[in-house]
Amino acid sequence: MAIRILADDVASQIAAGEVVERPASVVKELVENALDADATTIAIRVEQAGRKIIEIADDGTGIPPVELPLAVTRHATSKLRTAEDLFHIRSLGFRGEALASIGSVARMTVISREQNAELGARMSIEGGQGGQVTSAGIPIGTVIRVEDLFYNVPARLKFLKSDMTERNQVNNLVMRYALAYPRVRFELQQDGKTVLRTAGNNNRREILAQFYGVDVARQMLEVTLEEDIQVSGFISPVALTRSNRREITFFINGRWVQDAALISALMQAYHTLLMVGRYPLAVLFIQLEPEEVDVNVHPAKAEVRFRSPDQVFSAVQRAVKRALLAYSPVPNVSTPYWNAPVYQQRAVDPAWDMAADLLAKPAQESGTEGVPPVPQPALPSGQVPLLRLVGQVGAAYLVAEGPGGLYLIDQHAAHERVLFEKMIRQHQQKIPSQTLLEPALIVLPPQSAQLLEQQADILTDYGFDIEPFGPNTFRVRAVPAILAGTDPAAAVRVVVEDFEEDETPLANEIEARIIARVCKRAAVKAGQVLTTDEQQALLQDLESCQSPRTCPHGRPTMIHLSVDLLERQFGRRGSR
Repeated sequence: MAIRILADDVASQIAAGEVVERPASVVKELVENALDADATTIAIRVEQAGRKIIEIADDGTGIPPVELPLAVTRHATSKLRTAEDLFHIRSLGFRGEALASIGSVARMTVISREQNAELGARMSIEGGQGGQVTSAGIPIGTVIRVEDLFYNVPARLKFLKSDMTERNQVNNLVMRYALAYPRVRFELQQDGKTVLRTAGNNNRREILAQFYGVDVARQMLEVTLEEDIQVSGFISPVALTRSNRREITFFINGRWVQDAALISALMQAYHTLLMVGRYPLAVLFIQLEPEEVDVNVHPAKAEVRFRSPDQVFSAVQRAVKRALLAYSPVPNVSTPYWNAPVYQQRAVDPAWDMAADLLAKPAQESGTEGVPPVPQPALPSGQVPLLRLVGQVGAAYLVAEGPGGLYLIDQHAAHERVLFEKMIRQHQQKIPSQTLLEPALIVLPPQSAQLLEQQADILTDYGFDIEPFGPNTFRVRAVPAILAGTDPAAAVRVVVEDFEEDETPLANEIEARIIARVCKRAAVKAGQVLTTDEQQALLQDLESCQSPRTCPHGRPTMIHLSVDLLERQFGRRGSR
């Protein structure tokens, strides 16, 4: 095949594919341009998840009419002049590709007016082709309207996710930039509904309340490190975690970046403080000299490279560790935990570590030389056998005797399974609901609010009565009867907080996951003392379950220690 030079429109669309991946990419480039133009107010309007309209209006410095055609040309920028300038970049944009790339895959209109000009100017670009510059009345600043995104690249249009996912991407992006630039007033509208509005009063915690909700924002710990490398922002205490890394955000010199090494540094600061599979919430802002960071290593400028990465990672670790120690000192354990009705913190008796080591040692150390270790047998097949209650250990586990040995039952996991199957059976008729004496108000992040609206009908089927009560605010009138006595707002938050944004499960899968979350919230917790009657009732309910061996999330509910294993560990076998 002969080598040929690509047509300009094809080359432009290829370049646009590196910069404009989805509607959120358009919002990101235009918001960064507005910030570089010293805007103090940025208004974003999005319709049909960005497929139909994306409009960004700012009150920045504006573009002179004579420079409008140049502004939408590839590699035209006011941010740098020579290659050496790449290592002293203090602006967010610098390549001069954003407007040209967006204009090549959409119908774009640019209207702008300088501060001292009497009139502004307008220019339209369609499929990379620019029109005439005309005069237009407009306030000081710039308005860029992008319509019919990817209208001329249908293959790219098909690869976009659902409207819900694309809206969430835009929401998260704007919210994070609002956190990074608290002096700027941001307003975001999605399909005519105001999703975000900030005051521009330099109060980051106020924006956190809109992002995570008031309760979460109140708990967030402030991070401050004033050295050559400055680290500031907020992190969550060890009791506030998520099941994924999506709520970890880093800004480098005002630029949102994704860096696995920075996340690793953050997690190292939390080392031994979090459960496996749990991650903190964090919004951290790192400031260092522009010469110490290379921002020209990713087409979308989402990654950076540090000249001295170890120093940056060490600064992040120190800043986070200092905040954790300052706000979360290690508690002192005083009285024996079994005298208290509810346990928040428990010390582990060293004797249990010795017992665990003993179980792990070869048989000859217990006086049975020459006898090979016997693997622990799996739990008997079929249903759980009839069990005889022995008691409760550590206010977390039930001990029971059954055919062939000893059974240790995790009370929380077992109760989850019991409640899960109970709600599944009740759903075939009608899950009982408990009306609240006083409706509870809950404020959710925009993404969670949209998920809740999407799942409203399903939640109603499972005993919730929830109605909108303002932007990202809901009023809870009733909850499932099994949640009576719990915090209704917390129960609703648990139901929606862990849904993955890109997942599109079937309706029955959504229902099963909602039930599992409700049951996790309602189940007895580790550290809760149960009476003998409650322990016996839990065992009997577990025995009648269809799938008693695991909780709805897949964790085992019990461990079986066979008589054979016990006899070998006590040296009663092996000498015969």
